[in-house]
Amino acid sequence: MLAGKNALITGAARGIGAAMTEGFAREGANVWAFARTPNADWERSLEALAVKYGVWVRPVYAELTDPAQRKRAFAQVMADRQPLHILVNNAGAMGEDRMFQMTSEEDMRRIFDVNFFAMVEVSRLATRLMARNRAGAVVNVASIAGLDGDSRLDYSASKAAVIAATKKMARELVSVGIRVNALAPGLTDTDLVRDLSDKVKQAQLDRILLHRMARPEEIANVAAFLASDLASYVTGQVWRVDGGML
Repeated sequence: MLAGKNALITGAARGIGAAMTEGFAREGANVWAFARTPNADWERSLEALAVKYGVWVRPVYAELTDPAQRKRAFAQVMADRQPLHILVNNAGAMGEDRMFQMTSEEDMRRIFDVNFFAMVEVSRLATRLMARNRAGAVVNVASIAGLDGDSRLDYSASKAAVIAATKKMARELVSVGIRVNALAPGLTDTDLVRDLSDKVKQAQLDRILLHRMARPEEIANVAAFLASDLASYVTGQVWRVDGGML
């Protein structure tokens, strides 16, 4: 689906982001894989993916909430002198599992910095590159929590902001040939979800028609479709990938 495309994926070192990195490479895309912390083992895994699928996969390190680090990371991307076709805003944080009355303003600002403000700033930088070719696709990873409000306040609100931003970005960027969509995954088997209490996880599992968590690669498959030309008539949408959550 993605042969000849170059993709930038944030939060690429683990969970859904790692599955996206492999899935996009398997579909023929070259990948700039963004992560926060240098990791030699991860770099070796990227090299193995590149060999396995006949693409290039390059690590880029940055704390995306830091403007200087974002700038350096994009300077690295631009130094490769390759067009950017796809952006996947996957990096995110969940915060602490507590009632909204116990959630401090400081905690909320920290979650919004990661989940919303960094996403917006990365999107600004990436879509400026895409606009040069008047084509591109952005996939923002939101959450069903942003639609249903059924998680902690800071996380749910930040993901709702991602959804609203997706719709606004789609309206503005259509003039330069860029599509923008959001994914809203449900309960997915990642490190972040494993940290949730058993009570919280079971309450969500009880609502899922498929009676199980998603595998990260199942979320990655939908992201690859939305990023591909097969979704050329899809923009400004929020795709629930939740196993039939009622």
